[in-house]
Amino acid sequence: MVVATSPRLPVGLLSRAGWAAVGSGPAYAAVPGWDLPVLADPPAEVATALVSAAGEGTAVWVGQAGADLLGALREAGATVAVVIGSWDPPGARVLDVVAVMDRLRSPGGCPWDAAQTHDSLRRYLLEEAFEAYDALVNGDLDALREELGDVLLQIAFHARLAQEAQSPWSIDEVAGDLVDKLVRRHPHVFAAQAVAGAAEVEQNWEQIKRAEKGRTSVTEGLARSQPALALAQALVRRATAAGLPLPPPVVVPDTEEALGELLLRVVRAADGLALDSEAALRAASHRYSARLRAAENPA
Repeated sequence: MVVATSPRLPVGLLSRAGWAAVGSGPAYAAVPGWDLPVLADPPAEVATALVSAAGEGTAVWVGQAGADLLGALREAGATVAVVIGSWDPPGARVLDVVAVMDRLRSPGGCPWDAAQTHDSLRRYLLEEAFEAYDALVNGDLDALREELGDVLLQIAFHARLAQEAQSPWSIDEVAGDLVDKLVRRHPHVFAAQAVAGAAEVEQNWEQIKRAEKGRTSVTEGLARSQPALALAQALVRRATAAGLPLPPPVVVPDTEEALGELLLRVVRAADGLALDSEAALRAASHRYSARLRAAENPA
């Protein structure tokens, strides 16, 4: 009898059926920690030992039920029953990401990975995020799956670097902080607060976030290094929600296609005058931020 277990769960964590199977005859384990004799590779030797231990009855082996072991048992003349002792919960493969990163950064791992720093990885974080964004825009779910993996790599990499630098956090604290934040900011799910719809959820989220961060201005907490157009739109959106002064209105087309063409013509005009459109809009956004702060705190 083979009790199939997940390598990503702690030793000793078994289903009821798994523990019942362990008690049905002489039992062995693939790895230490089970308080059982250890039978490891090669599969042919494991199979021979199990058949011998079973005699006319049942012998039990606890570990990963690979096809090589199952085949070796059948070749040795055994009748094989597989009991699911433990299985991967959702998200278990993320543990493999942490394990691989540990291998890459440990002695004898990858020289390139070992040489990286937070600073050297900065551009990759942006590149991978933009590539994932492109996959979303293109509606390519296969590409999105790959690109999200690359983003996850950056998260694991930076968390590992922080851990090595004796920071008080690692990937576990990153994940734990995220869980705590999601619970705090969804009181309509994890507490008794009632909401009327998605708009109220968003409003509550911003209020909770503002209280947590101790922010006194709508201009705080914006990523200043994001593209200038995204920064400007975020400022306008926040000012609108807070009832603060908005930039003077202009007549613009009412479709994204026409608006894009208008913006393209503005960029062409700027280029003809040797002006940097990105820098100009970023500077205008910074000036607008100053006006918003002044409006929030009138003298």
